[in-house]
Amino acid sequence: MGYKLQTPKGYCPQLNVKETEQAIKLIKDFFELSLSSELRLRRITAPLFVKKGSGINDDLSGIERPVSFPIKSMNDAEAEIVHSLAKWKRLALAELGIEAGYGIYTDMNAIRPDEVFTNIHSIYVDQWDWERVVSKEERTVDFLKYVVTKIYSVLRRVEYIVFEHYPELKPVLPKKITFIHTEELAEQYPNLTPNERETEATKKHGAIFIIGIGAQLPEGQKHGGRAPDYDDWSTEAENGQKGLNGDILLWNPVLERAFEISSMGIRVDKDALNKQLAIEKAENRKELMWHKMLLNDELPLSIGGGIGQSRLCMFFLKKAHIGEIQTSIWPDEMIEECKQANIPILK
Repeated sequence: MGYKLQTPKGYCPQLNVKETEQAIKLIKDFFELSLSSELRLRRITAPLFVKKGSGINDDLSGIERPVSFPIKSMNDAEAEIVHSLAKWKRLALAELGIEAGYGIYTDMNAIRPDEVFTNIHSIYVDQWDWERVVSKEERTVDFLKYVVTKIYSVLRRVEYIVFEHYPELKPVLPKKITFIHTEELAEQYPNLTPNERETEATKKHGAIFIIGIGAQLPEGQKHGGRAPDYDDWSTEAENGQKGLNGDILLWNPVLERAFEISSMGIRVDKDALNKQLAIEKAENRKELMWHKMLLNDELPLSIGGGIGQSRLCMFFLKKAHIGEIQTSIWPDEMIEECKQANIPILK
């Protein structure tokens, strides 16, 4: 079976399909405007695909295969559908001459054919990708927390606007987001897997930001995978703990599980890039165009991330399946199971 489905007992959508479509527009319009003003971001247009071999496409956790195709008018040169725009955005910041304290955001659409279908995973990905120029002095955990707090304030604002329009959708987010490092999670829950640790911590606090995803923990494993060439997960920060990146997770009361909304972080500088490429035995990437530019100080220091559009709508509209928000391709068996569980999948 190529999917994993959770069917909440007694599930009943609180908005019908027509109301859902209207609410999706409300959320997207309001969130986009609020994020832009809160972080001082300018909207720009982004590519759907990039040239293969440029080093611009992202590797995510390092195992996902990009969708690629030949371009007939360019002697069958290969192009790849983007996985995300983490590295491309730094090129855009440089080309636009964006100053420290300001940044960009864009709509990112991607295809990830290696995803396992679940309530929250689709092969189609839509997110707001954003990137902001930082100074050398701002490459700290304190600044990371400052930006996360700003993003969380936008989430709570959106939740209230949704409640104003649809009173049946009661707010559930706590007033503040809790920050916790992967090493702290490992100490608190030594007998649990990383996913189980996330579940326990998010259930306890309601909203958390997990710092340091990608670095090896003292126990020998990683909390989660991160490519070596965008987020900085190796720089020592507070209390000797490593990492200037992380994930925003919210407790989802419909699915009763931790719900990742955003992956983000301060990006690698050339020292962190060299270190992380060595750790991951990927030093051959230094010969790629994008990596050469970073090592030659031709790209600005930055912080950035992606925020899932369908996931955000799914959370605030209290939906059980991402297919209630976006139109995509699903296994026939999953569609039938959803129908039996009163989960209306868009087609």
